[in-house]
Amino acid sequence: MASLHTPMELIPVIGLETHVQLKTRSKLFCLCIAGGEGLPNAHTCPICLGHPGALPVLNKEALRFSIRLGLALNGTIATHSKFDRKHYVYPDLSKAYQISQFDMPVMEDGSLSLTDEKGETFSIRIERLHLEEDAGKNIHDASGVTYVDFSRCGTALCEIVTKPDFTNAAQAKQYLHEMRLIVRTLGVSDGDMERGHLRCDVNISLREKMPGGTLGPLMPKTEIKNINSFRAVERSIAFEIARQTALWNAGTPPVITTTRSWNEETGETDLRREKESLGDYRYFPEPDLPPLELSALVQTLQGTLPELPHVKRARFVKELGMKPLDAAALVERIDLAELVDATVHELENAPQEVQRKATSLLPTWILSKLLSVLDEEKKTLEKSELTPDRFADLLVGIAAQMITPAKGRDVLQRLVTRTDSYADAVIAVGAGITDSDALERTIDEILAENPKELERYKAGETKLLAFFLGQVMKKTEGNANAAESKTVLIGKLQNPM
Repeated sequence: MASLHTPMELIPVIGLETHVQLKTRSKLFCLCIAGGEGLPNAHTCPICLGHPGALPVLNKEALRFSIRLGLALNGTIATHSKFDRKHYVYPDLSKAYQISQFDMPVMEDGSLSLTDEKGETFSIRIERLHLEEDAGKNIHDASGVTYVDFSRCGTALCEIVTKPDFTNAAQAKQYLHEMRLIVRTLGVSDGDMERGHLRCDVNISLREKMPGGTLGPLMPKTEIKNINSFRAVERSIAFEIARQTALWNAGTPPVITTTRSWNEETGETDLRREKESLGDYRYFPEPDLPPLELSALVQTLQGTLPELPHVKRARFVKELGMKPLDAAALVERIDLAELVDATVHELENAPQEVQRKATSLLPTWILSKLLSVLDEEKKTLEKSELTPDRFADLLVGIAAQMITPAKGRDVLQRLVTRTDSYADAVIAVGAGITDSDALERTIDEILAENPKELERYKAGETKLLAFFLGQVMKKTEGNANAAESKTVLIGKLQNPM
């Protein structure tokens, strides 16, 4: 009977292999439509099926995408690279080999800095990024018959392999979130895990922390294959740590490297096979593809990257005064981050104090009010009628207390669903004073109190009509008739006394 072995402390050692499906129209080595979506086996040809005599030709866009991603991950891009054949027999890979990269990948020695939920920064080293073709898809029916769809065969993938720098599931989830955001920002992939555009394998083992702080030997790892959701990543890591801890405590830690799959229904990992070694793959240089000389292409692509997510978050905090959590939430949605920048640009002509207040309203009015309206109207921001200039006018109106937040939300709803100008939207939701003489006196006072804005309007800056209309609403505490106010204002602005 084996004696129980109770280590003082077990340290998880976790690494990720992430597969990013590149957003190219055609596959990596042929002209078939990429992605594998649609009717099974609809997008195949002799090249991606590996028929004898069919010669692959490298997709240049896929190569450019892989280099851009490597640069974004702070890696060293190879000056010389090549493709290799990786041999194994799976039913969803008709060639019985995969064209991948072995010893000369596109990128090596990258890194990604992240911030955890406690606000503490940690860094993950990236060992390599290489290009390879995807396999097909097995489809299992209820009777136990397996069908194979080869449409996805040959789709371009970037495989990104980290060092074993993760210590918990939350870090792994954060890394994948950031990776998805990076590939979307670069435009190299949609990064949708639910559609298989971003998949990962988790490598995990435990090692004992000895008295004095030294670490015991690293035991053979377990690889969990093809995880396709953030939730599954967290759950599979948590389960595997518990499973391996139980083995350690029983005195039987893992002694061989194994491959397991994640079972979403049971919440457990299932043994599939012993993990292959490099010798099993029998790598050799791909004879049908020439070596790559990348120096000129790297020089062309350097300096062309967009602002990356971590830079944008820091800028929103530093320059716009946002809270880190608000900045993170806005940057997580590329369309919302673009709206922030475009709206800030439109606010540049507002008085400085109003501009500051309007800018401070951006997080709440986008993350709460705007998203709520879009949800009610069942619209995406892209499909809505909202434009940055009209959104900026609304924020100026609220910041200057020209309209109340409650009325502002009604205005926002009209700006989302109609092409009304801000002034017309205010009119549509306003009501009040009908005393024409009192209204004219109020407008005369406002024009006298704002001579600089009046001169700017007379010089052609007609957008200031919204400013003057807002001043009317402010001075009358929202009780002026907006339609009549607009008519009187236009008359006085075009024919000043």
